[in-house]
Formats: sequence, C-alpha cells, structure tokens
Amino acid sequence: MPKVAIIGTTTWGMTLGSVLAHKGLQVSLWARTEGEVEKLRRDGANPSLPANIAFSAGLAITSSLGEALAGVKALILAVPSQTMRQNIRLVGEHLNESMLVVSAAKGLEVGSSKRMTQVIAEEIEPGFWSNICVISGPNLSREILRNLPAATVVAAESETVAKAAQRLLTTPNLCAYHNTDVVGVELGGALKNIVALAAGVADGLGYGDNAKATLITRGLAEMTAVGVALGANPLTFSGLAGLGDLIATCSSPLSRNHYVGVELTRGRGLEEIVGSMSNVAEGVSTTLATWNLAQQLGIEMPITEKMYQILYQGLDPQQAAVELMGAQAKHELAGRRWKLFSLFRRKRPVRSA
Repeated sequence: MPKVAIIGTTTWGMTLGSVLAHKGLQVSLWARTEGEVEKLRRDGANPSLPANIAFSAGLAITSSLGEALAGVKALILAVPSQTMRQNIRLVGEHLNESMLVVSAAKGLEVGSSKRMTQVIAEEIEPGFWSNICVISGPNLSREILRNLPAATVVAAESETVAKAAQRLLTTPNLCAYHNTDVVGVELGGALKNIVALAAGVADGLGYGDNAKATLITRGLAEMTAVGVALGANPLTFSGLAGLGDLIATCSSPLSRNHYVGVELTRGRGLEEIVGSMSNVAEGVSTTLATWNLAQQLGIEMPITEKMYQILYQGLDPQQAAVELMGAQAKHELAGRRWKLFSLFRRKRPVRSA
C-alpha cells in the first residue's frame, strides 16, 4: 500500500493520519521532538481529541524527517497557516517529482496575504509545483474520528494530479471530490473562518436564526467576490469548500472560530480566549491577512471589516453588529469592485423582428 507522511500533530493532522491508517495505508506522523513522540506513543491520541480514540497500528510516529518521508507517495502539511512556510522549508530537501504535496491548512499568511499553496510554491523547486494540492471542506475532526460520514474536496491545477490525490485520500467514511480550481477551494476554506467568527458573535448576542442566515449568505457573497477578483470560479463557492464548509463552521459547536466569536461577546479579551485553546482558530490571523488583502484590491468586505475592528481595534461586538445590520442596502450582488453583479446579471432576451 502507498505510504503517506503527515507533518503536524494538530488535531486535523492526527485525524487524517488516523483515518488513512485505518484505510490500510502506511502513515508516518512527524512530531518535532522525541519527547512528543514518546508521549503520543504512550498516551495515544492527543488529549484534545475525543476519548477512546486510539491510533491505528498502521500509523507510525517519528521525530526523524528522513524516516517519515522515505518512500512516501504523498506529504500532507496539516500545520497552522502561520507556520506553513517554516515547515515546508524543513521538508523541501526530501521532496521528489513523484510526491504529492498536500496543504491541509485553512488560512492566509499574515504579511503577504498569500494562500498556502502559494507559500509552498515559493519554498520548493519549480519542478515540483504541479504536485501541489489542497484539501478543504466541511471537515470537523471530531465527527470524522467517530466515523461519521463526511466529504471533502481535493484540488490541484492538474486534473490528473487532483484525481490521484482524490483516490489516495478517499476513505470509507470520507468521500473526496476533485477540483482544479485551487484558488477557489483554498479561499473558501480560509475566508469562511472569518464568517464563522462573525456567526459566533451573532449567536453570542442571541440574534436568532434569521440574522445568522443573513450573515452566512452575505458572507458567502463576500467570499465569492474576493475569489472572483483573484481568478477563482464563482461556482466553487457553492460547493463543499465554500458553502459546505461555511455551514459547518458557522453552525457547529465544534467549530473553534465560532467559539471565539461567542466568547468575544462575553467580555473576554482575544488573548485570553486564544490562550485558553488547545488548537488554533485560523480565523483570527486570516481576518488580519484578508483585511490587508481587501485594502490592496480595493474590495468592499463589510463582515471582514467589522471582525477586523473587533479583533484588532477593540470595537464592541454589539456595536459592530448594529453597524453591520444598519449598513445601507444595495443590490445583493453589488459591492465596491465586486464583479458578481455583472457575472450573474440576466441578459435581456433578444426580441424577434
């Protein structure tokens, strides 16, 4: 069976490692220190994972990069987005032209506002670029670990590469679809975290389902507008990596970003909230990166703007919600430098003579 290496002992990294090992693949999970390796071998799954979740016998844990990456078919980088660059630098010398390089991170790099596949491409040899993939979708780890059915999307610029990754990553309970819209799939996974933060704020304020549905829908339009401006297919945002992931992270109590939004309405500071969490809420850093990107593009992003003001300028969440709901309405597909209105505007029928 093919061998897969997982870089990152995050919850998502251990989840992917576990389900792929149960599928029968040889999986190597790389941990940074021997102490972490010994702890994982002794205690099994990370304490942040559900109780009674044990690693499959097919999953090997090692602190040796050479050992982890020897003879692998695919390398999966399940690391926080802000550490992606340093992690791909670590593994770069072990890559070869037949190895798939899969990003499982959902965020944008602060400072550059670049997507993770862009970061990876900057740090590896051009000959390996065609093997870069991204996996994204409504993939709550705790449900997948309980063998509940789920679906995801694997995207690569080459359809051949995307299909190869799809076959490798599909398991009995995790159905992987393929796509060639890397930009759309990646932006969907990253930007929905901002909307999930806002949904948590709405829930924390007790605004109800009407307001939340409005927020999710307007968030989707905002995400799509940015995607189109950067070359994505707008239909990608109607799929699993867009709407699907958005629904899951805005609605589930298992969502870390939704949790952060709720806690902000309870008067807790951002540093306190983040410091109390065992995993990263990617929406916090992605809000900053996306706000900077919106300034560069001159694109109107009302939800991102308000979350930026809450997280980084101390705006009261309730005041932000009032300002957002009180914004002057216009055509729902129109916004500053949005291309959505022209894309979807119905053409007048040609009248016969």
